[in-house]
Amino acid sequence: MYDVIIIGGGPAGITAGIYCQRANLKTIIFEKETIGGQIASSPLVENFPGCKSISGAQLATNFYEQADELGIPIEIEEVLEIIPGEKIKVITDFGEYESKVVILATGSKYRLLGLPNEIEYIGKGIAFCTSCDGAFFKGKDIAIIGGGNSAVTNAIYMSNIAKKIYLVDICDHLICEKTLEDKLRSLDNVEIIQQTGVKELLGDEELNGVILSNDRKLDIQGMFISIGMVAQTELVKDLVKLNKQNYVDSEDCKTNLDNIFVAGDCRSKNIRQLTTAVADGTTAAINAIKYIEDHK
Repeated sequence: MYDVIIIGGGPAGITAGIYCQRANLKTIIFEKETIGGQIASSPLVENFPGCKSISGAQLATNFYEQADELGIPIEIEEVLEIIPGEKIKVITDFGEYESKVVILATGSKYRLLGLPNEIEYIGKGIAFCTSCDGAFFKGKDIAIIGGGNSAVTNAIYMSNIAKKIYLVDICDHLICEKTLEDKLRSLDNVEIIQQTGVKELLGDEELNGVILSNDRKLDIQGMFISIGMVAQTELVKDLVKLNKQNYVDSEDCKTNLDNIFVAGDCRSKNIRQLTTAVADGTTAAINAIKYIEDHK
């Protein structure tokens, strides 16, 4: 029996765990993939207070070591089901656990195009994070899919690394900020292709081209997909209230269930950054601590 079960070992989940453990609550964190979440794959983090410059991998290691020194168990287990009640039952692929409170910190993941062989090319030509993987495409021809701020920012960033960039956008106009669009259109090695998408991926073991929906072929060695994020809330879709975008509908990191809280990128909010995830972890933990104190 635990006081607090935290689902997700990213910045939000680790922060929540630190606060709960320091409040002498019996706490456990479940993470199904990578400690540190998405930030672990970033080559450089320079916007986290107290760390002038640090790799995402090292920051994730620091998160883990701090939690470990506090005695917080972090288990690499996938949570399969949450059964609500005064005592919440959490079922993982390794066993069953009970707690007074659950904090959801499951994060979000990159949205995919939905093409048949897309998954197979991830890491073999398809990537998502230009700051993480951009250097692998130095001097190469690449495509960036999307027309929002992220896609355009990625194209501008890669213009100093790649030889040629095709920005492929299904809309008839870019939906990014005007200053970003102006910068993009000033770049000589960027070609904007609009009102079309990608219908086929080409290549054997690695991506070497795409066919667009207008039947144009692009000979490329890499493609960054920048069409938004998807909340990882499938686990709780029938448990807590979600908004239209499937993020947990939440104010102050609370859900519609009194003893289930939410933190980080799976929560409905306008800004998703490392620092806002940490802030959410703090808020969710303090809410959880208060709930447990009030129900002694």
